[in-house]
Amino acid sequence: MAVDRTSPVAAPLWSGRVLEWGIVVVVLLTLMGAFERHVRVVQSQGEFAAVKSTLGALRTALVLDFLQQTVHTARPNVVAQQRNPFLLLKEVPANYAGEFAALHLETVAPGSWVFDPDCSCIGYLPMYSQGLESPTNTPVTPVSWFKVGAAAGPLQITAMDAYVWQGQLLN
Repeated sequence: MAVDRTSPVAAPLWSGRVLEWGIVVVVLLTLMGAFERHVRVVQSQGEFAAVKSTLGALRTALVLDFLQQTVHTARPNVVAQQRNPFLLLKEVPANYAGEFAALHLETVAPGSWVFDPDCSCIGYLPMYSQGLESPTNTPVTPVSWFKVGAAAGPLQITAMDAYVWQGQLLN
């Protein structure tokens, strides 16, 4: 008795190979999701470090400017209150957008620094604001504001709110 082998045999829909490829796809998607989450955390940490570095450079520039004024003038406690600390730096940061009033920030790109001459404040618009929180559970504005001023001595930069970035205080 002869068996007819010319007719094609249909493969089962859920063969072992399809199941294996499905598992591989699920594992890859899971790994890609975890990788994307870690990339966001690292980007936010890098931005936090850059903000802290810029604030440190601005504070140092204000102290150096005060010391230069002290050496060159007879009245060291007379300090201009409306001074833009970015102009004291040897090189203005590439992400410094210029002078903007707090109400006109819609044209400023995220990741930029601004100076508001009306309140003598500097502001930073974060690129990755998901790491920025408020410890008092009040809504955090998309801009972190810092007041430039002092009663006597060098101008100081102080945070206008308690900004917490990924569990670390931003001041």
